[in-house]
Amino acid sequence: MSVAVRRAAPGDEAAILRLIRHLATYERQPDAVEATEDSLRETLFTEGAQVFAHVAERQGAIVGIAVWFLNYSTWTGRSGIYLEDLVVDESVRGSGAGRALFEELGREARRLGAKRIDWAVLDWNAPAMAFYRAIGGRPQSGWEPWRIDGAALEALGA
Repeated sequence: MSVAVRRAAPGDEAAILRLIRHLATYERQPDAVEATEDSLRETLFTEGAQVFAHVAERQGAIVGIAVWFLNYSTWTGRSGIYLEDLVVDESVRGSGAGRALFEELGREARRLGAKRIDWAVLDWNAPAMAFYRAIGGRPQSGWEPWRIDGAALEALGA
């Protein structure tokens, strides 16, 4: 059975949220998801949206998602794609759904003139790393992910 990839559309919010929750559980943070169908609708499907998603479908059911946004590299002078989440239902892993989503992101990157696709992977997620290597991805060395959130972000913005 083949997998079809398309841009996410209004009405996909419940399936996207289901897969986000699945990912959070897999990443050992099942209670961390604050997103709702309404927040997904607002961020993905309103005019001027700056977050985008593609879905993979099999037999009419959404079985995978790629949620992404544009970033920018001063070194290349071009935009890039930052892949926030790639999730594929366990029942279809190995079917080509993840590769199909990445291939669509590659087409999107070429359409936008983007120079790269970046993402993060948890250091214990060996199956994901093996998949990323198989499609040509490589870990970055010398860079550590950093973040400001919660009380520190509130203080910074005060």
